[in-house]
Amino acid sequence: MYANQHLSLRKLMSDILERIVAVKRQEIEARRAQISPATLERRLLSAPPVRDFRSALEKGPGLGVIAEVKKASPSAGVLRQDFDPLAIARTYESHGAAAISVLTDEAFFQGCLDYLYTIRKSVAPPVLRKDFILDRFQILEARAAGADSVLLIAEILGRHELPALLGQVHELGMQSLVELYEAENLPRVVDAGARIIGVNNRNLRTFETRLEHTLDLLPKMPKDACVVSESGIRSRADMERLQAAGVKAVLIGETLMRAPDIGAKLDELRGLTRP
Repeated sequence: MYANQHLSLRKLMSDILERIVAVKRQEIEARRAQISPATLERRLLSAPPVRDFRSALEKGPGLGVIAEVKKASPSAGVLRQDFDPLAIARTYESHGAAAISVLTDEAFFQGCLDYLYTIRKSVAPPVLRKDFILDRFQILEARAAGADSVLLIAEILGRHELPALLGQVHELGMQSLVELYEAENLPRVVDAGARIIGVNNRNLRTFETRLEHTLDLLPKMPKDACVVSESGIRSRADMERLQAAGVKAVLIGETLMRAPDIGAKLDELRGLTRP
């Protein structure tokens, strides 16, 4: 019985990933029909200057925290009922977040590109667009909205797509956090030129989350890479363990979004207060 449940869960998550990508492709075409790439490129002229995402992650004595503005997820549902994206971002800034990640996917995460635009105008830390980026159009959207960085996910991008999109990110002066889960994707992530590399500790097909996944891949990373551990970071002990191993930064979403006091939880994770 357990084996059957496990297989059903794996199939469900695989189906969700496929659905997300399929819906995202339809969404891109719909948005492209509303606004042309040429119009977005003209908007770049008035976009705010790009801020250095990597330097922000590495400037502190401790782990740089990419704190995430995230209302919901397909697996967990709504994470926070009193969701005010700008207030959350300002709290992150005032409690020492190195950067702010904004979920902009609408269909599955209840995000919005307008959240990023509003947040970018109001906070000093660099802002990351976190979405399922499949097309240059989305990169133009991100920069026009003020994003300093975008997420690229190796698992949903092909051998030629990843380096092409990464190059387009760099052409606009931005940096990319390139995320992977499968260890077999690391060589092509490195070959594509990624040097801010995120390791997702959550297996998107089984829901299992292991900090050891980052630790297992760390020795295989380029020496000049900024390694970011993502998912499953819940305590100060987790932070200390990752930092001792050589991780440079962490991306934290659900732990902060579920906290009764977001600022206090971020202080605790950064070692400024006791739990």
